[in-house]
Amino acid sequence: MTPRIILGLALGACVSASSLAATGDDWPSRKPLTLIVPFAAGGSTDATARLLAEQLAKNLNQQVIVENRAGAGSNLGSTVAAKAAPDGYTLLLATSTSATNVTLYKDMGYNLRKDLVPVSQVAAIPNVLTINNAVPAKTLAQFVDYVQKKSAPINYGSAGNGSASHLSGALFNAMAKGDMVHVAYKGGAPANVDLMGGQVQAVFSPLVEVLPYLESGKLRALGVTTKDRASRLPDVPAVAEALPGFEVSLWNGVFVPAGTPDVIVDKLAGAIKAVTQDPGFRKVLMDQGSTPRSQSPAEFRVFLDQEIDKWATLVKLSGATVD
Repeated sequence: MTPRIILGLALGACVSASSLAATGDDWPSRKPLTLIVPFAAGGSTDATARLLAEQLAKNLNQQVIVENRAGAGSNLGSTVAAKAAPDGYTLLLATSTSATNVTLYKDMGYNLRKDLVPVSQVAAIPNVLTINNAVPAKTLAQFVDYVQKKSAPINYGSAGNGSASHLSGALFNAMAKGDMVHVAYKGGAPANVDLMGGQVQAVFSPLVEVLPYLESGKLRALGVTTKDRASRLPDVPAVAEALPGFEVSLWNGVFVPAGTPDVIVDKLAGAIKAVTQDPGFRKVLMDQGSTPRSQSPAEFRVFLDQEIDKWATLVKLSGATVD
């Protein structure tokens, strides 16, 4: 075999390998996947990510490693994912925080619409209005009346300036025409500790974070922020039942770097859909108060555009800024 023939065969092999990488036909056989979580380990998003990774690994017959990259309100980990190779081996589990950050931050480090490709939503999560047991209002209607009459100072805590809990409270206060004062904490946990201690009177928390306090009677749930009642708390009304039009829904979903081949995006979306339909996966999420949900990449992109606009309105209403 002549050197020219050997060189030609080698070049052909390289072209063939490059073609496979470009089309994604061999995905995900080449190596484990990395699922980046832009929040610290131990939180509700991290818990969902690990459950999702376990189920995806079974469906894809490939290991899925969860990597926590917390910082800058989820922008740090999201930027790492956005700048990763678009080969389908780096995934991001983002949340509604990313849509909020488009308005909240002057520079996120990446462009949510341009640098990441939406693959599928994974779950929808309600916030729940919880109050300290010393607050005299026993029902949602009574609390709205209590806020409107301004008969006593009401402080509402949040997980931080511009967080979903802050924006939920700001919208509630505006629609109720109240005079509640926002108190920002560094996370939802310290806000709820102070809520139980009476330093603040209300917090709008993700349901999964406060379920233990509600079940133990340490806090009282008055309303959920989703349009409809949550299946996990069927006797707790939606805030919209007292304030028509009120709605704040949280979510999480999977993204990949822009440029990832469509065939990979579609395969991954199909695998996520299968996970969200798995009875065991659904039970765990629903026990936490979340609703498993999948979308096609096209549907998720439309949803994302709507969410960016929605959260922009809430950020402006609250007056929140971070930089």
